[in-house]
Amino acid sequence: MPVIYHVTTAGEWESAKQKGFYEHPSLKAEGFIHCSQEHQVAAVLDRYFAGQSGLVKLVIDTDRLTSHYVFDWSPSTQDTFPHIYGPINTGAVTDVIRLS
Repeated sequence: MPVIYHVTTAGEWESAKQKGFYEHPSLKAEGFIHCSQEHQVAAVLDRYFAGQSGLVKLVIDTDRLTSHYVFDWSPSTQDTFPHIYGPINTGAVTDVIRLS
C-alpha cells in the first residue's frame, strides 16, 4: 500500500466527508491536487501553512484512489512530489492526523 499525504483544514475535510470526495482549488487551477511523501510534509507545512491552525494531514492509500496520481518534478523545490489528477475519494483516506 503506497501512502501519500495531503495537508488541509479540518473544516475542508469535514465538508469532503459529506460529499464523499475532496477537491482542492489547485485541481481546477492546475489540474491536480498537491500531495507529499512523509519526508516532505514538514517543509510543505513551513512553506505553505506557517501560522495556520486547524490543520490535518490526510493519509492516502494510493491503491484505493479512484483518480490517477503521478510523481511530478517540482523545479521550485528541486524535488519530486505526488500529484492527484482528480478528486480524492474519501475511501482512499485511511487516517486523518491533526497537526494544529
